[in-house]
Amino acid sequence: MFGTSRPGANAYRQMSVDTDALAASPHQLIVMLFDGALRALDTAAAQMQAGDIEGKGRSLSKAIEIVGSGLAASLDLKAGGEIAANLASLYDYVIRELVAANLRNDADTLDRARQLLAQMRASWVEIGGVAAPQGAHA
Repeated sequence: MFGTSRPGANAYRQMSVDTDALAASPHQLIVMLFDGALRALDTAAAQMQAGDIEGKGRSLSKAIEIVGSGLAASLDLKAGGEIAANLASLYDYVIRELVAANLRNDADTLDRARQLLAQMRASWVEIGGVAAPQGAHA
């Protein structure tokens, strides 16, 4: 009756994420997107190593969605000028690398894409003065 409830734990975790997002500044939201993508890539790497092809595909799809529909979609190409255009190109490159890593089951390509996102996250944190959360992906 009072055992561990997966749906309850998942709902609590989602509520916590939603609350964090509501309280976050636009800059912090971008950091949260980077963190989500990096978590998905870490999961995908472990799944790749374990031979969990289906799980790896889901995790990489999640990371690709975060990069494409979150990070890249947040760019204002008109107002951001060359910087925004360069970021758009980097996000596109990361997505292409993740698709390639998935198709070839290539851990090295996955790791290169992860390192690039981690460097971009670190730069974003540095320029925005956002305190990196404990256990942050760098």
